[in-house]
Amino acid sequence: MSTPSDEPAAPLGRRGGAGPRVPGLLRTAAAYAWRIIAVGVVVRVAFSVLGQFHRIAVAVFLGLVVTAVLRPVAGLLARLMPRPLAVATAFIGAVVLVLGVLALVGETAADQRSGLEKEFAAGVDRIERQLEDPPFRLPPDAFDDLQSRIGDLLSSHRSTLISTALSGAGRLVEVLTVLALALFCGIFFTYSGDRQWQWVCDQLPDGARRQFTLMGQAAWRTFTGYTHGILLVAVINAVLVGIALSALGVPLAVPLALLEFLAAFIPLIGSPIALAVAAVVALASKGPLIALLVVALIVVIGQIEGHLLHPLVMSWAVRLHPVVVALAVVGGAVAAGVIGAVVAVPLVAVVWSVHQALRHRAEIPR
Repeated sequence: MSTPSDEPAAPLGRRGGAGPRVPGLLRTAAAYAWRIIAVGVVVRVAFSVLGQFHRIAVAVFLGLVVTAVLRPVAGLLARLMPRPLAVATAFIGAVVLVLGVLALVGETAADQRSGLEKEFAAGVDRIERQLEDPPFRLPPDAFDDLQSRIGDLLSSHRSTLISTALSGAGRLVEVLTVLALALFCGIFFTYSGDRQWQWVCDQLPDGARRQFTLMGQAAWRTFTGYTHGILLVAVINAVLVGIALSALGVPLAVPLALLEFLAAFIPLIGSPIALAVAAVVALASKGPLIALLVVALIVVIGQIEGHLLHPLVMSWAVRLHPVVVALAVVGGAVAAGVIGAVVAVPLVAVVWSVHQALRHRAEIPR
């Protein structure tokens, strides 16, 4: 009869014959790994669901942008008139201003159309002659062959171009729908956004209301600061570009200034892309010297924006390192195109400000 002391000892590294013992470090890593995988799956599913409603998300974002811009104006007007009338006046004035700018751009382009055709034709001929001279020495028939190839390509893909144009018309309807929904949301956010947020907080448990109120205040403060700052930067850039292009005699100065205004909402890369378009227009219409001056303008405005406007205007609202901004813009563009590039920086700034507010609240002794 054997006793427990007579039983052979379990092999080293085993517990009761259940298999090899797993090191503690590996168990900890595995525990973190499956939790990270679970969180990643949830985030992926959430973004997939949101992707089905991306137009609504864009409309709400634009509505928040409109609210951040027009709510201070409506607040000032509300001191002189009832708030509903003040909100209506602010929005009607904004719509009239936008339509007036678009009408000015269209009228400018229409007035310069006949002259532009001649300038561009002469500019293209001048570029061809310069490319035929040293050091390029392209054969004279190279551009003729290129034009014929382009004509053949357009003829062979005519059906594809027509379908693309029709789909573009459908996308135009989608854009107009999103803009209408954004305007609708902006009106109600401006009129009673604080009461809507208070209603959301009232649906939460008592212990979470104060925390969510703090998060909402930090997020809105950062978002409005970013919106006002980027709007001011865009206006200054557009004015500088418009003045410089007009002084250089580049055609379509007003439309190109408007393009610069819109491109400035994409930090770091928007302005250079818009000014590159201006450089191409200058090259085709005024020659390489004016185009080089426009390229120099790209460098100057980039320095003004990076070392003067953003530090002075944006630093108090968005405290993000330029590397973080660049990564956010590129990541947003990869994930959602132009819309992602526009939304990425304010989204990262809002998340960071909420994190800072919660951490500061946790550090305060109770």
